[in-house]
Amino acid sequence: MSAVLMPLAVVLVGIGLVLTLPLLSQALARSVARSSGSLSLSLAMRRNEAEPGGALRVATGLVLLVYAASLVQGVLIELDQISKHNSPVQIYSVGLGGMTAQQQHALESIRGVRGHAVRMSSWTDLRVDAYQPVLGAVIATCGQLRESVSKVDGCVDGRPVRLLDAVNGRPHDDIKSGTTFRFHFWKGGHRRFQQLKVPERILRYRDWDDIQAMNADVLLPPSFVPAGYRPDGATLVLVSDSDPATVRAVLDGIGGVDPTIAVDPYGINVTALQQIAVVKTLLAIGMVLGLIIGVAAYLVAATDRAMERKPQVTALALLGARPRTLRAAQVAQVVVPLTAGLMLAVVTGKAAESSYLVTGGGAIFWDGKGVPLLLACSLGAVAVAVAGSLPLVGRRIDPELIGRG
Repeated sequence: MSAVLMPLAVVLVGIGLVLTLPLLSQALARSVARSSGSLSLSLAMRRNEAEPGGALRVATGLVLLVYAASLVQGVLIELDQISKHNSPVQIYSVGLGGMTAQQQHALESIRGVRGHAVRMSSWTDLRVDAYQPVLGAVIATCGQLRESVSKVDGCVDGRPVRLLDAVNGRPHDDIKSGTTFRFHFWKGGHRRFQQLKVPERILRYRDWDDIQAMNADVLLPPSFVPAGYRPDGATLVLVSDSDPATVRAVLDGIGGVDPTIAVDPYGINVTALQQIAVVKTLLAIGMVLGLIIGVAAYLVAATDRAMERKPQVTALALLGARPRTLRAAQVAQVVVPLTAGLMLAVVTGKAAESSYLVTGGGAIFWDGKGVPLLLACSLGAVAVAVAGSLPLVGRRIDPELIGRG
């Protein structure tokens, strides 16, 4: 039901926003004219009070543009929530089977990758013992480990150690110190086994809360791997920051090394990331086109209204009104209802955005990041309105307009 009611409510709020502009302009003009002691502001407000529909013609396009931008911001937030997890890092698992050493080095050197390690598991002969425990190992230096996890202390290069997450981990009952495990390596069709006794020394580290970058039992130095050999069934784990731009850059980098590589970006929705990029592009294009169309429509409407008021402006000039007063009245007549309409659009737009986020069931119900951008766009529209209103009051009095005024 919410999938139908929410879009309908958004449309109705937008229609109500447009229909409210004339009433708001009239009420605001009446209130300001009564309390203002400025001649130019009083002239402008009395004119808006007499013709409240003029605000609808001038400000509708820009007001709806700001209102729509708030809603699109909510759509982007919703897509961002479903596209990734909340961890500050992102991991990518890439199988090493069929990969050359040069390709592995290229993957580890991708721009945006902050850490990397190789995961592998001990070899089990199921024909002998189907219930033999499996030892998970990570091949990395202490520096690579520090770059991949949240915190690690006391790491020493060159010797195997047991790994234990200081918060979420506990030693496995089946893996005891001194137990021997075998690891399988390949080189040009030849295989080789390397034995490892589970060390007694335990290295405590702190993994990330929402994502397990290590998830292994022991840390092995790179020297454990025989020269020229490759571990069997191993995966390369890459670690980067989790912001969408970095994730897309790393994924593009992996595709640049080899488009056929199968990569598992744990915890993110690649399709949603692509949708975010498309929506942002469409939003940028729509904002630019909407701004151009809105400004053009404003200039046409403002010029049309200025030509309609030309006889009255001429009569005021003959009565002694200075050009500065007339220009100030012209600017106030356009800017005041436009500013009120844009502020109302920002408020209603953010309210509609919050309603959309609440019904979406996400973790974010209010977003303040889009408010500065909306306010900047609104101030820019007001600045354009001021610049466009100044030349509409000419310096020369046309005699033909005296009788008509």
